[in-house]
Amino acid sequence: MFTGLIEEVGSVLWIRATDRGTQLQLAAPRIAGGVHTGDSISVNGCCLTVAAHRREHITFDLVQETVVRTNLGELKRDSPVNLERALAAADRLGGHFVQGHIDCTANIIAFAESESRLEIGLSQDGTRYLAEKGSIAVNGISLTVAEVKPASFVTWIIPHTRRYTNLKTAQPGQLVNLEFDILAKYVERMVGAAAGGILLPGPYLIGCGRRRKSPGKRRADASVPPRP
Repeated sequence: MFTGLIEEVGSVLWIRATDRGTQLQLAAPRIAGGVHTGDSISVNGCCLTVAAHRREHITFDLVQETVVRTNLGELKRDSPVNLERALAAADRLGGHFVQGHIDCTANIIAFAESESRLEIGLSQDGTRYLAEKGSIAVNGISLTVAEVKPASFVTWIIPHTRRYTNLKTAQPGQLVNLEFDILAKYVERMVGAAAGGILLPGPYLIGCGRRRKSPGKRRADASVPPRP
């Protein structure tokens, strides 16, 4: 469980295929010294397990579903990634409950360098999980929804968030990971069950934004994954 408050922006050292699947290694000088093998860390909002760590470096194993469903498969050397360690029971909950389970990816529609308004494209199947003043995790960042449109939503980014997350380098067209508030998904399921068991397809089935195609098999020495 996470809160959506980013601790550090790490950088990709490499992402490559191995005999165990895909591995990702990051440089994370701020948090690496306090992690242990088996710890959970949110990487761009995706909950990953630490496979190995040494000094300022952290290594993760990625299953194919993670590569396909998230924007981690598009990472390349020096890509900035948002990092957050799992919430401790005694910590303050400054954002909202974030599970680290990505519902879908979507593209940034508008985000000018001189503006704080961020608009992200999203189909109606996805916007049904949003509410004005509700919460959403974008690349693992806990954000407040300012406006819900038929095919997009808007959130406003304060200077601190922009400065200390990878939104600092975000541009229109860039793919971001989205996780909807877990409360919205539970409420939909309970209401559907009470109405006779008729349930709408959830975000994992509808492809609420842009779902990446399978990247196929990488070369063992590849540091940059092939584009879909």
